[in-house]
Amino acid sequence: MLEKILTELVTHHWGKTLGILLGLLFGILVIFIGLLETVFITICIFIGYLVGKRLDENDSFYELINKYFRDKG
Repeated sequence: MLEKILTELVTHHWGKTLGILLGLLFGILVIFIGLLETVFITICIFIGYLVGKRLDENDSFYELINKYFRDKG
């Protein structure tokens, strides 16, 4: 019975399930390490995701760094 419910959640309600799990994780982190630390970790994860996405799109890591940190003077 439980296996059927979990299969239903994962296959038909993936976005809702993921959102609930991320919200639960965020709440637990806030309780145990504090709001500011949790927000900092979330921002770091988001930046890591963006860098990984760019690398998956075959952008060179050095091109990525130069794009964001080039001399604008």
